[in-house]
Amino acid sequence: MRTEDVLAAIATGLWRWDNAAGTVALDGEAARLLGLPAEPVVLPEAAVRSRFHPVDWNEINGIVNLAVAEGTLAEARLRIMDEDGRVLRTVRTRSKPLENRSDGGRPDYELIGTLQEIAEPQPGTTAAHTPITGDWRRSREAFLLDAGRALAEARSTAEVLRVAASLSMPGFSPDGLAVFGVEGDRLSVIGHHGHGPDDEGPFSHMRLDTDYPAAEVVRTGRAIYLPTPEDYKRRFPATWPLAQRFGRVSWAFVPLIVAGRTMGAWMAAFKQPVSFSPDERSVLTTVARMLAQALQRAGVAESERELTTGLQRSMMPTLGPQIPGMQVAARYVPTGGGLQVGGDWYDMIPLPSGRFALVIGDVQGHDVRAAGLMGQLRIAVRAYASEGHRPDAVLSRASRFLSGLQSGDPFSSGTAAAVDGSAEDSAEDFHIPRFATCLYVECDPETGVLEVARAGHPDPAIRMPDGTVLLRPTAGGLPLGIVADTDYPTTRFTLEPGETMMLCTDGLIETGGHDLDTGWARLRAVLESEAHVTEGLEKLADLLVQAVHGPSSHHTTGPLADRREDDIAVVLLCREGPGCGCGAPAEHLVRPARRTMLTVAQAEPERISGARRQVRELLHDWADPEQVDSAVLMVSEMVTNVLMHTDGDALLVAEAVGELGARRLRVEVADGSDELPHKRHPGEMASSGRGVLLMEMLADAWGVDPRGEGKSIWFELFERSKPDSA
Repeated sequence: MRTEDVLAAIATGLWRWDNAAGTVALDGEAARLLGLPAEPVVLPEAAVRSRFHPVDWNEINGIVNLAVAEGTLAEARLRIMDEDGRVLRTVRTRSKPLENRSDGGRPDYELIGTLQEIAEPQPGTTAAHTPITGDWRRSREAFLLDAGRALAEARSTAEVLRVAASLSMPGFSPDGLAVFGVEGDRLSVIGHHGHGPDDEGPFSHMRLDTDYPAAEVVRTGRAIYLPTPEDYKRRFPATWPLAQRFGRVSWAFVPLIVAGRTMGAWMAAFKQPVSFSPDERSVLTTVARMLAQALQRAGVAESERELTTGLQRSMMPTLGPQIPGMQVAARYVPTGGGLQVGGDWYDMIPLPSGRFALVIGDVQGHDVRAAGLMGQLRIAVRAYASEGHRPDAVLSRASRFLSGLQSGDPFSSGTAAAVDGSAEDSAEDFHIPRFATCLYVECDPETGVLEVARAGHPDPAIRMPDGTVLLRPTAGGLPLGIVADTDYPTTRFTLEPGETMMLCTDGLIETGGHDLDTGWARLRAVLESEAHVTEGLEKLADLLVQAVHGPSSHHTTGPLADRREDDIAVVLLCREGPGCGCGAPAEHLVRPARRTMLTVAQAEPERISGARRQVRELLHDWADPEQVDSAVLMVSEMVTNVLMHTDGDALLVAEAVGELGARRLRVEVADGSDELPHKRHPGEMASSGRGVLLMEMLADAWGVDPRGEGKSIWFELFERSKPDSA
């Protein structure tokens, strides 16, 4: 009897599908099963494809790809359609896919196999009906969607393994899971589920040439399915005793492949028999691919976090030993994106004189290059300070260092971009010179005297013992690195007992859509709170950071996501005294004097507005607003007269003493001229000459005190409640 007759008797035909040639060769029985005349024929691919149900055609593509990847047979059920779209019959195909490479390197397949008709069960019989598309397929697709979403949201290796352990596959759920990685020439157990704490021992550090399924999967990149214990024992007799003790009866070892590289293997073990049909293998392979991608993403994220933590720890110094009579607190918060490193920094430097220096700065940008420049600049500033240079000299040398550092950088010219004109914008921007702002404060812990040099950085803020917060204007120069040789004038003032100074970068002020004015108003509310007194300096530092981007509970995805637009660095220096909250609590606190001091140079008349603001902030809780306006008007007049009628600078000192409601304000403006003011009688259209008249009208007391060199003009106001309009 001929083979063709035997195949025809059992309704089985032969076919050969050549994907490269685009033809399909059918014998007579295969042609009949497809609804064609029962004779051998070679047809175009499109003619045969039109005979299959569209849903089944999409399914067979995935099954063929799976069979090629695993080196197994492709098996599927197909519905045959007639020309009118009616289902003629259901056939089962079993074929061996052979992969051939075209001249262009594109993979082509050649399928050689059989087509066999499946008899449909008749009504009233006990035959089970297994639909081609049905609840199982729909549940499988829903499972894969849920698994993909859960694995995509996992942010660490531990989370990925937890998600993998919680997957409940449709119709066949594994009892034990294990994920194997590769370390050199050995396997490593990344994680497992359904095993005891010490069960991974024999499988850890197993050599890749061991006769073990996971090792072979890693070596070959092909999945291994073991439906029965007999299959396991027959194929891997050397390691069968290791698996026998767990009591499982079916195993699947699937490669974890990312970008064509096998990074490990995934084992799914079952206590119930599993035949590993094409649909089941397809599910396992799809989950393995998603699992491999998730593990790679988690590994990259963990590496970035480790790099970020290492950079932060190496670049952010400790605050050093305790300072008698003072306390220091600091915070650094990186920006919310990328590697979470940037150009902000702070430092505390012991000086040879027995003093110490506080430094805070911000290199332009918040990327890896900014972090690198920041690290070099911080070391340079520390070196110059340790040599004993004064604050102005430290910043001058630092500016020269940063300017020279970038001029010698191969990326600081256009040559790098010219080498490859297709470079991305980020690479082209890398050569642009960066500048840095910096504030350098040298402090004498015994006297509280501070000497400040500022390079384009925000001014320090002072919190007085009674909660009043003032911005302390300081002389400044250009940011570091813009001009190599730049002078930085020094401002000197005293941090009184009980006062706290805040230094910060602009990220603390301007984040969240704020400008300098509204940002300071937000921070002033925090500084004026009682948290400093009741809970200490560290708590105040936390509150300042939380005022910008919310408490730590908001650092999650969703509408309250963390909104850090820039790096944040903040340093707090408190001189212990009554009411500061750092030293011993005072039982009977005497309200201390409020004092501010400001120098207005001849070359900086614009700082007159700063003097007016200083006085207004000093009197923020004064009972009579009209007295505040009067004080501001007289200060403006006194400082302007110095700049107009003398050749020197104006030194403003304002002090408010006494209890609330009964305070005395004394303002002095000193200059180096010996010429005393005198009363004038200006005409109606005169633009000057009314200073003395204003003092007589608005001040409760005023006068002029000659000094050895120059004079001091002063006035006093006594606080009184504003009279009722009734």
